[in-house]
Amino acid sequence: MRAALLALALAAPAAAAPCGGDFGEFLSAMQAEAVAAGVPPETAAAFFKGARQDPKVLKADRAQGVFRKTFLDFSQSLISKQRLATARAKSDALNDIFTRAETEYGVSRGILLAFWAFETDFGQVQGNFNTRNALLTLAHDCRRPEIFQPQVLAAARLYAMDDFALDTTGAWAGEIGMVQMLPKDILERGVDGDGDGLILLKTSEADAILSGARMLQHHGWRAGEPWLAEVTLPEGFDWALTGLDTEKPSEDWAALAVTPRNGPLAPGLVGSILLPQGRKGPAFLVYPNYRVLFEWNKSFVYVTTAAYFATRIEGAKPYAAGNPDPALNPEQMTALQEKLAALGHDVGKIDGILGAGTRAAVQKEQTRLGLPADGWPTPALLDAL
Repeated sequence: MRAALLALALAAPAAAAPCGGDFGEFLSAMQAEAVAAGVPPETAAAFFKGARQDPKVLKADRAQGVFRKTFLDFSQSLISKQRLATARAKSDALNDIFTRAETEYGVSRGILLAFWAFETDFGQVQGNFNTRNALLTLAHDCRRPEIFQPQVLAAARLYAMDDFALDTTGAWAGEIGMVQMLPKDILERGVDGDGDGLILLKTSEADAILSGARMLQHHGWRAGEPWLAEVTLPEGFDWALTGLDTEKPSEDWAALAVTPRNGPLAPGLVGSILLPQGRKGPAFLVYPNYRVLFEWNKSFVYVTTAAYFATRIEGAKPYAAGNPDPALNPEQMTALQEKLAALGHDVGKIDGILGAGTRAAVQKEQTRLGLPADGWPTPALLDAL
């Protein structure tokens, strides 16, 4: 049954049930999609029976204010001495599991521990939204049905394999378990780490850790390579060279007097200089593995914080926070994005959040206006525009 359903999961096209409209009709359409994807009819009927919309899910989806925090604020709120000590204790206690993750999938334990810590506080806070209802609510909503309808089908397949219960709870966006993976990722890349014949990310540390490692490997994680290193930059550094759009070999950065604070630069690897809060804040050299982390979470601040915390778990020193210029408030950031969009820059959704597109546009305008091109928006830039 598992092999047959997995084969269908990999071959089946994305669901095509209409979003919006009557929810009962939507459920019937999704049930038909599940049967077409190989879920037995009686199992599909049981999966969808009693499902309902959850207005709290839609509210959460439209209010992701945490990503408006700066890197320093976000990282200092998530990283504590206690959390660091717990991560290192977990590393020791579960050494065999993390060694398997490193050996079989090439993923560092620091990265896995960082996401485990941030996603669920090492499994203690996994979310209390009913996962089936959350996924169906988001699949019915017309904002991103193409993302969530396939997740509903994956959950139905997991249900058919006894790897998903109708009372499963998790995050508002449908992520499940200790490392918060979506059903399709669990279906396609879940690992039975403890050998009990099931993939249960809510209760099995081995299943959760190894599934997370396999997912990162699938998305391109390169074994044995670093992901982020804090660096110091020399006086007179060309700030226009910073940002994810510029990559150079480590040897070229070293020739420009970029100096690591923890060990040597990784030889033979290309990297980018990252300034999460501009030239007056901390500086990092990020390698290809850093970019893979955006497959786990799309937030620049979240990913950078997790990547930094992973280095701390593995022994790096605390970052030099510096004294960055104050951040724009949400209203100012929204106004900045509107101005940048009017100038022809692709900043993505105008939402008051400093994402990668806005940072790149800011840097281009700083260069054009003769300002330090460090990608960090300031009131001076907003005034100049």
